[in-house]
Amino acid sequence: MNAYRYTESGLTNVIIEGATLVHDDAGEECVTIPNINGLHKAIAHGIVTKRSAITGSELRFLRTEMGLTQAELAAIVHREPLAVSRWERNEFEIDSNAEAIIRLEAIETLGLPRDAGVRDIAGWCVPSAETSPLRIDGSDPSNYKVAA
Repeated sequence: MNAYRYTESGLTNVIIEGATLVHDDAGEECVTIPNINGLHKAIAHGIVTKRSAITGSELRFLRTEMGLTQAELAAIVHREPLAVSRWERNEFEIDSNAEAIIRLEAIETLGLPRDAGVRDIAGWCVPSAETSPLRIDGSDPSNYKVAA
């Protein structure tokens, strides 16, 4: 059981703790993800509950998981599609009011546990100097969850 940096989602800060490493036919070490949907749901939960502003790549991940285009997400937060595109490319910080709505939309659309109220969620939408790792407990692949 090891820690594995899961970059296949387009995010560079996701670490699966307790991942089981196996060796392929060539002897290379690799990880199997038997429950990709469960893993992505746990990642989304980690993003919407983190105590700092979401990054552009995290926004893109959430939007994709919700099955929305940039134009559809822009309509939800009353912005132009170009604004969403710029947020996703980290050209501009995500507006904190729009971010709170996006977090709430992700919780509702993806059926995530709602661990906090609107005031708390809005308070988490503040820029941070660094992106902290998003740790996922992978000890039970049938039930991925945000690591404690």
